[in-house]
Amino acid sequence: MTHIDIGIDREHRLSTAEGLKQLLADSYTLYLQTHNFHWNVEGPNFRELHLMFEEHYTELATAVDEIAERIRTLDVPAPGTFKEFAKLSVIEEVEGVPSATEMVDILTHNHEQVVKTARKVLKLA
Repeated sequence: MTHIDIGIDREHRLSTAEGLKQLLADSYTLYLQTHNFHWNVEGPNFRELHLMFEEHYTELATAVDEIAERIRTLDVPAPGTFKEFAKLSVIEEVEGVPSATEMVDILTHNHEQVVKTARKVLKLA
């Protein structure tokens, strides 16, 4: 790390970056899961869910980029591998292809998890 002076002491920058790393991992895992469900959703609500999942993963792609860039502004490398994300994230991977209703339930729960992580990070910042 190089020396930066943005008015935040080193320890505070590092603790904030650690929280943001988890938020990045949770958000990226949710992004990947949402994209997976977009590809694999079936059933009578296919069109509506397919489009909604696309809208969600598009928004998540923007969010993960912003979170990673914020980590970099704190002069800390952003995690960028599946291995790192799996270690950091509280979002559980889903085996197989759930039903459309299960997909919505899973994504709702995992969005709630991301909100909890974001609230935790907000307290650090």
